[in-house]
Amino acid sequence: MSVRVARAARAWARSVSGRRGSSNCPRPPPAAVDVAALLRDATAADGGSQDAQAAAGRREPGQCSVLLFPGQGSQVVGMGRGLLRYPRVRELYDAARRVLGYDLLELSLRGPQEALDRTVHCQPAVFVASLAAVEKLHHLQPAVIENCVAAAGFSVGEFAALVFAGAMEFSEGLYAVKIRAEAMQEASEAVPSGMLSVLGQRQSKFTVACLEAQEHCKTRGIENPVCEVSNYLFPDCRVISGHLEALQFLQKNSSKYHFRRTKMLPVSGGFHTRLMEPAVEPLVQVLKAIDVKKPLVSVHSNVDGNRYMHPKHIQKLLAQQVVSPVKWEQTMHAIYERRKGTAFPQTFEVGPGKQLGAILRSCNLQAWRSYSHVEVLEAGEDPEEPL
Repeated sequence: MSVRVARAARAWARSVSGRRGSSNCPRPPPAAVDVAALLRDATAADGGSQDAQAAAGRREPGQCSVLLFPGQGSQVVGMGRGLLRYPRVRELYDAARRVLGYDLLELSLRGPQEALDRTVHCQPAVFVASLAAVEKLHHLQPAVIENCVAAAGFSVGEFAALVFAGAMEFSEGLYAVKIRAEAMQEASEAVPSGMLSVLGQRQSKFTVACLEAQEHCKTRGIENPVCEVSNYLFPDCRVISGHLEALQFLQKNSSKYHFRRTKMLPVSGGFHTRLMEPAVEPLVQVLKAIDVKKPLVSVHSNVDGNRYMHPKHIQKLLAQQVVSPVKWEQTMHAIYERRKGTAFPQTFEVGPGKQLGAILRSCNLQAWRSYSHVEVLEAGEDPEEPL
C-alpha cells in the first residue's frame, strides 16, 4: 500500500475525529438527507426505529419493498443521463465533485469507458449513480421508500445501501468509497491477478479446483498463491479470484472440474481475497472516523448475509468485506425466505445494470416476479426502461 493512500486515510480520520460534522468534506446534499428523513418519518409513524421490524410485519408483505444496490462491473458510459431531470440529482454530483476532486458526472456521461472501468473511478461512479437512482424512485414512487423493509448492496454497493438507510452521510460514505477504491486499485496493481466467473453444476468441484490451481502456481515459482471463491452468486455459480496463473489453469482444465462455462471478468485484480489485505487498513482508519448509526431499515452484510445489528458491526464488517467472499446467494435467501403462500415484497435494483435482477431470478424465481429495475440511462438508450 502506498504511503499516499495511507496518509490520506489517516489525515481525513484525524480531521473528523471527536465529533460528527467537523470534516472538511462537503456536507451531504439535501437528496441524501431527504431520503433518510423520509425513512425516519415512516419509522416514527410506526412507533419508532426499534419497532421498524414489527411495523414491517404489520404491512401486507406484497406492499413492502426491498432495494438492491449493484457493485463494480455494472458501470457503463451514459449512466446518470436518465436521472438529471429529477430533483437534487445534480446536487449529488456537485457534492461528489468536491469530495473526489474531479467531475464524476462528466466521466459517467462521456467516458471514455476504459477510464470509467478503472477501480478508482467505477466504485465512486456506481455509488453515486445508485443513490441518484434512489432519487428517481423517490420522485416517481415515494411509497416504495416509505415501505422499504430491507436493503443490500453488492460489494461497493453495500456503502450505497447504508447511506440510503441513514447509517452514514452521503459525503462520508463517498469518501470512504474513494479511499477503498484507491487502495484496492493499488493492491491489484501489485500482483497479476483477476476474477473468473464460473458457471458450474451440481458435481462441480470448486474447492478441489482452487487447491489444485494453487499447487500449479507453486510449480511456477509463485509463493503463497491465491485462488479461492470470492463471490457466491446463485446455485452452482461462483466467481473465483486469485493469481492470473491460477485462473488460467482453471480455464484450461474446466472440464476436469465439471465447469460448464468460465469467463474472465473485466476487473483489475483479485478482489475479495487476501490479495486485498493492503487495502484494509486505510479503509479501517476512515471508518473509525465516521459516526455510523444504526440503519433505519435492515441492511444485510456481504460477509455473512445477516442484518447489521450495531454501528460497530458495520465498521468491522465493511473492512472485513474487502478480503472476504461476497455471500450474495446467502443474502438473497436471508431476505426472501418466507412461509409458503406468503407474498414477496417488491424488489427494485437501483443503479446501472440488471445483474442483480438476473441473479435474483436464479436464486428465487418467485421473488424475481416482483422485481423492477430503476434505469439510470436516458430513455431510448435502454429499450426496457420500467420506471
